[in-house]
Amino acid sequence: MTITGIIAEFNPFHNGHRYLLEQVDGLKIVAMSGNFVQRGEPAIIDKWVRAQMALECGADLVVELPFLVAVQSADYFAQGAVAILDKLGIQQLAFGTEELLDYQRLAAIYDGQSHQMAAYLENLPDDLTYPQKTQKMWEKFAGIDFSGNTPNHILGLAYAKACAGKTIRLLPIQRQGAGYHSESKSETIASATAIRSHIKDWGFIERAVPQADLLLSSPLVSWNHYFALLKYQITIHPDLTSIFQVNHELAIRLKEAIKTSQSVEDLVESVATKRYTKARVRRVLTYILVQAVEKPLPESIHVLGFSQRGQQYLKTIKKSVALISRIGAHAWDEMSQQADAVYQLGHSNIAEQTWGKVPMRVDHS
Repeated sequence: MTITGIIAEFNPFHNGHRYLLEQVDGLKIVAMSGNFVQRGEPAIIDKWVRAQMALECGADLVVELPFLVAVQSADYFAQGAVAILDKLGIQQLAFGTEELLDYQRLAAIYDGQSHQMAAYLENLPDDLTYPQKTQKMWEKFAGIDFSGNTPNHILGLAYAKACAGKTIRLLPIQRQGAGYHSESKSETIASATAIRSHIKDWGFIERAVPQADLLLSSPLVSWNHYFALLKYQITIHPDLTSIFQVNHELAIRLKEAIKTSQSVEDLVESVATKRYTKARVRRVLTYILVQAVEKPLPESIHVLGFSQRGQQYLKTIKKSVALISRIGAHAWDEMSQQADAVYQLGHSNIAEQTWGKVPMRVDHS
């Protein structure tokens, strides 16, 4: 039986994600972001509901990405997620992309020339953002030319780097439907951006989301729910540079900008520069909100849910892989559990996210 890994946020789960799951056979293992996602924002609904949606649409096993993996730039996000899926024994990694390339060739190029590529990256001008530097690196060493407005493809390149030297096959799948940032409601496969933007249009949500009832019956949150707490954290913190990835310059910019900002978007606009991209600023704001500090990543893997087939597979690997199925009996990851506690402050109806929670079992219909 083929064992396929998928790295996802499902923010929220939609028809495009169902399509991706339908394109692969065998056992499907999803490594999913927890309650905060890669671009630096709270997930619209909690991780348990998103895991249930994935399981009901064909996933066999859903495990959680630790906070300090989930809320990271593409390379670190990919590296951490691939490491978890590799421990779980995947044979191939499936991912959606705007550009169907031979990602296996790219992984081989990186495997053979990683030091030269890293040195080239290091010597590029500082007025370029990291994504721009990465683009130039791949253009130089692999002859790839792309616009940079293709976030799934950029993640695909990060997956190629993360799989370099491993036996994991890369399985790119053409992304369907609207563009990543499109807010269009006309496509059968709408983007997650469109779904979040039009969340009150029930008719649209029912067309775009396989389990619309789960989404619409869950407490919904956005950065707006956490801005007052974020403002408090920035205002009273004596030394923001003690927070993960906050340097002296960012700390000064944040302390000044928070005085006049009326929303997270205001704050991002005020702080972002060519050097500090908006995505990086959002991630830094998430670290401040959660009061994140650098910690070792957990050795064990937190299981959110499984199908009958997924449960059977876990039994075959439990002696060789450290698995956590119930936090409380055993600690898992301090930063992720801290993030869960903060996430719950965003809405009074968000259920307990950590203590006593056990993996859900959802059998495929």
